[in-house]
Amino acid sequence: MKIEKKDVEYIADLSRLELTGEEKELYSAQLGDILSWMDELNKADTSKVEPTAHILGLENVLRSDLPEPFPDREAILKLAPQRELDFIKVPKVIE
Repeated sequence: MKIEKKDVEYIADLSRLELTGEEKELYSAQLGDILSWMDELNKADTSKVEPTAHILGLENVLRSDLPEPFPDREAILKLAPQRELDFIKVPKVIE
């Protein structure tokens, strides 16, 4: 597919890009090549290929997220700059 210089100018205008004449010629050739490759890919027979979101199977590789008590809670609470009962007190960040 042939991309005209005016098409590149239109795309550059939408993208707020200032292109030189050389860049416009270069990009029109490059975009034309890309679209030619897309035409080639469209010729491939994909009728027997199931649609998918990605090529790899989904698998959870993380461990189960089970709550468990921390062995030395008091040691952690001693490191906190402020504390209220058994909790770390932090400054309010949302008004």
